[in-house]
Amino acid sequence: MDSRRHEGLSATDAALDFVRFCHRRRRVGWPELYDEMCHVASRGLYHGWGFGELAEHGIAFGLAEMPRLAALVSEVVSQEAERRPRLLVGMMASVPARPEPHEEAPEEKGLVGAFIGAAR
Repeated sequence: MDSRRHEGLSATDAALDFVRFCHRRRRVGWPELYDEMCHVASRGLYHGWGFGELAEHGIAFGLAEMPRLAALVSEVVSQEAERRPRLLVGMMASVPARPEPHEEAPEEKGLVGAFIGAAR
């Protein structure tokens, strides 16, 4: 693939996007995510970029670059952790946890009745 389509991104944006891509493939933290990033880079799974293209965009895998890479991983993992509960709360808010005391229990009015009652 062509790396020119990401010309507008700063090195930090491209680097964060790469780490985010790897984290979504395998939801682990540092140092396990380092292995996933190496796997993705070695196969060009992120926009066809290998180690060279990633280095041009701020991702390097050498020992000297480890602190910066670990900091990027930490930033992405914390952003994803903040984002995830908001998504779950939004999805769960529309479904009642249990029937109201004045309503029949779902098993008493049947499956269809439970869904109709939940929609009210």
